[in-house]
Amino acid sequence: MRLAGTDGVSLETAKWAQVLKEDGHEVFFMAGELDTDPECSFLVEEAHFTHPIIANIHKDCFGHSRRTPEATLLVESMKHKLKGSLREFIAEFKLDLIIPQNAVTIPLNLPLGLALTEVAVEQDFPLLSHNHDFYWERKRFLRNGCWDYLNKAFPPNLPMIQHVVLNSSQRHQLGLRTGISATMIPNVMDFANPPPPPDGVTHAVRQALGLAADEKLILQPTRIVKRKGIEHAIELIHRLQMKATLVISHASGDEGDDYAQRVLEYSDVLNVRTVLAEDFVDAERGTSPAGNPQFTLTDLYHSADLVTYPSVLEGFGNALLEAIYHKCPLLVNNYSVYQLDIKPRGIEAIEIDDYVSSETVEAARRVLENRTLADEVAENNYAIGTRFFSYEVLRSKLQVLLMNQFGS
Repeated sequence: MRLAGTDGVSLETAKWAQVLKEDGHEVFFMAGELDTDPECSFLVEEAHFTHPIIANIHKDCFGHSRRTPEATLLVESMKHKLKGSLREFIAEFKLDLIIPQNAVTIPLNLPLGLALTEVAVEQDFPLLSHNHDFYWERKRFLRNGCWDYLNKAFPPNLPMIQHVVLNSSQRHQLGLRTGISATMIPNVMDFANPPPPPDGVTHAVRQALGLAADEKLILQPTRIVKRKGIEHAIELIHRLQMKATLVISHASGDEGDDYAQRVLEYSDVLNVRTVLAEDFVDAERGTSPAGNPQFTLTDLYHSADLVTYPSVLEGFGNALLEAIYHKCPLLVNNYSVYQLDIKPRGIEAIEIDDYVSSETVEAARRVLENRTLADEVAENNYAIGTRFFSYEVLRSKLQVLLMNQFGS
């Protein structure tokens, strides 16, 4: 588990923490990687999915249909170690509630999910599980030798645990598969407080990334993983026949580098300049160890002429909301959550249905060549975001969940 950087789970966790603090609650953090205030942080290296032992457990349990007795013993050993860490965390900060962020949802760290489940049962300790990605939504988890663990703890169906999901499809699937009744809370942005305007540092983004003054910056604000459908963005730029560069904000993360190589090769085939900008992006402005200037995601959004979000599958769409919040023109693949939970609210975007059509290319060209049109759509999207995907929406739903647990 990681609560650091600019991945979707870490960003959404920070938003929940901010809203809870504003409502008068104390918030503390436990993870295997943290960039939170040390005064309220509890670092446990084994909680990180990249910890060598945890990574070996993952390798032993997924990709084949059986696990060895040695793997089972290792899971049990790490589970008990993490249970001890959780009890220390609860005691040190006198906790009343733990909010697991995907830790009992996606099985990247099997011992951590099992430890959370058993601590909840053994101490009758309440959890409010924020579920971002379920194992059945990821093909790579379906062949495994740990169905017993998945059925027990990913997610656990226990009376002291309330569950939150990001979208209506997850709510339906969770109910069908486990009998769990969940509350739906979408990803949110602080629409009541717009992002800071561009400044001199923002204006340095294009030069730092090697773009000419007359070149379009097409931003792909995601990790480089297969389900993001980045080939569609590359094809779009190729067919636009405009001077443009695709900038990808994040690295591959926990899903390997094969797809990143595929993206770069496809860019070469279609003669589209693609910049992998992970070394230029951080939570705060600064300078990387390699000496590169580092910008925030806000700097990149302010610099973008178009944001592409051609994902095949998403739990919700944090980057989509970020683009709306920063008033960027937006291209979206018509993925299921967008169709069911976002588009019906009135959000406008250039849409594709799993392939780039001539109509898509012309719609993108109109937006890129007509700033007035782009600004009108962006303002309308911002107003819709304020109504349905704001901190106020999150606050009201959290208040109900906390009342369910602790009363008025």
